Amino acid sequence: MKKMLLLFLGFIILSMESLVAQNKSEDLFNGKNLAGWIQYNGKAKYTVENGEIVGRTVPGEPNSFLSTEKLYGDFILDLDLKVNEHMNSGIQFRSELNDANDKCTVTDKHTPNRVHGYQMEIDPSPRAWSGGIYDEARRDWLYPLEYNTAAKTAFKNNAWNHYKIEAIGNSIRTWVNGVECAHIIDNMTLKGFISLQVHQINDAKDAGQEVRWKNIKIQTTNLKPTAPSNLFVVNLMPNTISEDEKRNGVRLLWDGVSSKGWRGANKSYFPENVWYIKEGVLHVKGSNGAEASSGGDIVTVDEFHAFDLQFEFQISDTANSGIKYFVTEKENNTGSAIGLEYQILDDDKHPDALLGSIGNRTNASLYDLIPALRIGKGRREKLPVGAWNRGRIIIFPDGKIEHWINGWKVVEYQRGTQYFHALVAKSKYVVWPNFGMAEKGHILLQEHGTHVAFRSIKIKEL
Repeated sequence: MKKMLLLFLGFIILSMESLVAQNKSEDLFNGKNLAGWIQYNGKAKYTVENGEIVGRTVPGEPNSFLSTEKLYGDFILDLDLKVNEHMNSGIQFRSELNDANDKCTVTDKHTPNRVHGYQMEIDPSPRAWSGGIYDEARRDWLYPLEYNTAAKTAFKNNAWNHYKIEAIGNSIRTWVNGVECAHIIDNMTLKGFISLQVHQINDAKDAGQEVRWKNIKIQTTNLKPTAPSNLFVVNLMPNTISEDEKRNGVRLLWDGVSSKGWRGANKSYFPENVWYIKEGVLHVKGSNGAEASSGGDIVTVDEFHAFDLQFEFQISDTANSGIKYFVTEKENNTGSAIGLEYQILDDDKHPDALLGSIGNRTNASLYDLIPALRIGKGRREKLPVGAWNRGRIIIFPDGKIEHWINGWKVVEYQRGTQYFHALVAKSKYVVWPNFGMAEKGHILLQEHGTHVAFRSIKIKEL
């Protein structure tokens, strides 16, 4: 009996040891040298000092990446890092070289072995986007911290910060010092190396700036996702709703396969002669460049008061379209139905971009009323013809309204204010009484004679 008990206890101990071993994190850095790492792109200096990896900037060099030789798919990564307020850096993960995937669109065609892929941002600047998710040399910002401003205070300058990345399947989440920062759903790259970035510098006086890393650990087996939260989720997989989005009250406004829930403006049917659906994309047909609308606008069957609308759109050469909200169909006008409009336009080639006042007919503007903010040189608030842009319109219950494009908030206003009414009085909308002031209305996709495509149209009612 005693022998049996000892055997049983031995079995329990072995099982527990096995379980601990399966859940154990492994060190990516041995604390002594850079064995298991390889450097790509630039020639920033990486050294090992006091059990820390130290990266130092070098003038005239592009972004540098100290990368794991091993590739990782699903994992939970934990590490500590420290920078001063003059640095910009990041943690690459599920990343590749520019010759590793022929189908990938890399923005930097000139740098050999250009690293591209997901990056968890290290940003000690006043912008404070540390913990956001950037797509290095590929799609730019996927999750800037304007989506989660509460997380901007998590990062501490000139101090050690704890970073955590959880990449499990299509779900990618980040934390800084225990504060959840970003959450995306994406499947563009499911496996790749992990890199420690030293950003390029534009001024030689910044040579020798440091970023330090230590306690770099990764878990790759028996991964248990962190409990879900109500954080805003950016889902980059077309026409899908993740479980976390469902918990947050998000639903598809267009199902990706049919015209269900939509009809022609001022019509009881869906205008299939103007719109068509192909491979999960809703297209409005062009009419050989003709500008006159053929009455092909479509609207939601339902009406909405306060909501968070997300959508992706793709413009063609000289495209002109828009998304209107608070559409009532009561104006009896002969052209496009009337409503507040998120402008969709090829700013570079369509003449409407030069009309109106101070650019208030450009892409993502509140059409004919408020111009969209231009983020500045080198910022991709508007992607080129043929690329998918991520738009967002938020209508708050108190009447505040925001327009977003590709992670940038470019319009903000309050309807019903004296300023709003003054703008309307100087616009083409002055002829319609109480323009833009309906309690609720339909959401409209505009047909304006040019080809434009939509997908991933989803809504959360507020």
